[in-house]
Amino acid sequence: MYAQLVEYVVKSLVDDPDSVAVEESRESGQVVLELRVAEPDIGRVIGKGGRVINAIRSIVQIAAAKKGERISLEII
Repeated sequence: MYAQLVEYVVKSLVDDPDSVAVEESRESGQVVLELRVAEPDIGRVIGKGGRVINAIRSIVQIAAAKKGERISLEII
Protein backbone atom coordinates (compact mmCIF):
# COMPACT_ATOMS: atom_id res chain seq x y z
CA MET A 1 0.00 0.00 0.00
CA TYR A 2 2.69 2.51 1.01
CA ALA A 3 4.90 1.44 -1.89
CA GLN A 4 2.09 2.18 -4.34
CA LEU A 5 1.58 5.64 -2.84
CA VAL A 6 5.29 6.51 -3.12
CA GLU A 7 5.49 5.06 -6.62
CA TYR A 8 2.51 7.15 -7.79
CA VAL A 9 3.94 10.40 -6.39
CA VAL A 10 7.50 9.81 -7.65
CA LYS A 11 6.41 8.74 -11.14
CA SER A 12 4.68 12.10 -11.56
CA LEU A 13 7.96 13.91 -10.73
CA VAL A 14 10.57 12.11 -12.83
CA ASP A 15 11.41 12.11 -16.55
CA ASP A 16 11.74 8.31 -16.71
CA PRO A 17 8.76 6.86 -14.79
CA ASP A 18 9.51 3.32 -16.02
CA SER A 19 12.69 3.25 -13.94
CA VAL A 20 10.88 3.94 -10.65
CA ALA A 21 10.83 0.95 -8.31
CA VAL A 22 9.74 0.78 -4.69
CA GLU A 23 10.34 -2.23 -2.45
CA GLU A 24 8.48 -2.62 0.82
CA SER A 25 9.77 -4.75 3.69
CA ARG A 26 9.17 -5.04 7.41
CA GLU A 27 11.99 -4.94 9.93
CA SER A 28 11.42 -5.14 13.69
CA GLY A 29 7.91 -3.70 13.58
CA GLN A 30 8.75 -0.95 11.12
CA VAL A 31 7.93 -0.68 7.43
CA VAL A 32 10.96 0.12 5.27
CA LEU A 33 10.52 1.48 1.75
CA GLU A 34 13.46 1.44 -0.65
CA LEU A 35 13.08 3.79 -3.63
CA ARG A 36 15.08 3.39 -6.82
CA VAL A 37 15.02 5.91 -9.68
CA ALA A 38 17.19 6.61 -12.74
CA GLU A 39 20.44 8.44 -11.99
CA PRO A 40 19.42 11.70 -13.74
CA ASP A 41 16.14 11.82 -11.76
CA ILE A 42 17.66 11.61 -8.28
CA GLY A 43 17.96 15.39 -8.07
CA ARG A 44 14.28 15.81 -8.92
CA VAL A 45 13.24 13.39 -6.21
CA ILE A 46 15.48 14.92 -3.54
CA GLY A 47 14.77 18.54 -4.47
CA LYS A 48 16.50 21.67 -3.19
CA GLY A 49 17.68 21.05 0.33
CA GLY A 50 15.76 17.78 0.42
CA ARG A 51 12.37 19.47 0.36
CA VAL A 52 10.72 17.09 -2.11
CA ILE A 53 11.86 13.85 -0.46
CA ASN A 54 10.95 15.22 2.96
CA ALA A 55 7.46 16.07 1.71
CA ILE A 56 7.06 12.54 0.30
CA ARG A 57 8.27 11.10 3.62
CA SER A 58 5.75 13.24 5.49
CA ILE A 59 2.88 12.00 3.32
CA VAL A 60 3.85 8.37 3.87
CA GLN A 61 4.41 8.84 7.60
CA ILE A 62 0.96 10.37 8.01
CA ALA A 63 -0.63 7.44 6.16
CA ALA A 64 1.29 4.98 8.36
CA ALA A 65 0.44 6.84 11.57
CA LYS A 66 -3.26 6.45 10.81
CA LYS A 67 -2.72 2.68 10.93
CA GLY A 68 -0.46 2.85 13.97
CA GLU A 69 2.68 1.88 12.05
CA ARG A 70 6.17 3.34 11.77
CA ILE A 71 7.72 3.79 8.36
CA SER A 72 10.96 4.95 6.78
CA LEU A 73 11.72 5.84 3.16
CA GLU A 74 15.24 5.48 1.75
CA ILE A 75 16.58 6.34 -1.68
CA ILE A 76 18.87 3.60 -2.98
